Amino acid sequence: MKHIIYKSLPLVAFFMIASMPLFAQNCNPNVPIDGGLSALLVAGAGYGLKKINDKRKEK
Repeated sequence: MKHIIYKSLPLVAFFMIASMPLFAQNCNPNVPIDGGLSALLVAGAGYGLKKINDKRKEK
């Protein structure tokens, strides 16, 4: 078991160091996320209403 850990440790360290620049990306905080989020909310509400309607028909 120790042999596997010692062999994989450099690989894990490499991936951790390689992912560091990904966190430093500059993004615009003023960008609205309205379009996709609204569609997901409407789809979730519709799915919930369908489930409620199915439960009522079952009784």
